[in-house]
Amino acid sequence: MKIFIDTAETTELKEAFATGLVDGVTTNPSLIAKSGRDFKEVIRDICEMTDGPVSAEVASTDYDTMLKEGRVLADIAGNVVVKLPLTWDGLKTCKELTGDGIDTNVTLCFSATQAWLAAKAGATYISPFLGRVDDTGWPGMDLIAEIRAIYDQFDYETEILAASIRSPLHVKEAALAGADVSTIPFKVFQSLLGHPLTEKGLDAFTKDWAGTGQSIL
Repeated sequence: MKIFIDTAETTELKEAFATGLVDGVTTNPSLIAKSGRDFKEVIRDICEMTDGPVSAEVASTDYDTMLKEGRVLADIAGNVVVKLPLTWDGLKTCKELTGDGIDTNVTLCFSATQAWLAAKAGATYISPFLGRVDDTGWPGMDLIAEIRAIYDQFDYETEILAASIRSPLHVKEAALAGADVSTIPFKVFQSLLGHPLTEKGLDAFTKDWAGTGQSIL
């Protein structure tokens, strides 16, 4: 399963990319607004940091304007993925941009039938929002499993991008349910490595080694 970082903060991305474990980036209007920077400038800077896909979301909701915005975003860099809402106009835009060879990420997915329609529209990625589904009282991971079953049944190439990830448990369960990608907030990414037994074991090893008085260098 690939790892994307869900952020518009370049300082976080520099640290994440330094691990060599990150495959791409997702952003959205809320994250861009939080950064306080110019939208296109942020996307351009992120694209210069990685060869991986960088999702940049349109701001409008009607077909004609989304199509224009999508083409503008795609011109920023070759690795931009145009992010579109899961609406009829969004799917029409997805179909058109896909036909032009532009990668797309259809977002705000909350049902398997929505994901099916996005795949038929040619979406490169579908973004089911796990945490928000959980908030309604339904298990978000069931949605991932349902989408996986439909995509495998009909050989759709659309990748399942698990979004609205809130914990390391979400990441693990998304992988087990068959997600192709998890897009993860930076703090959750940092927490994936932590385990108290790892810390306890390393502390013991360090103390034992110090007791020998030796040096490898």
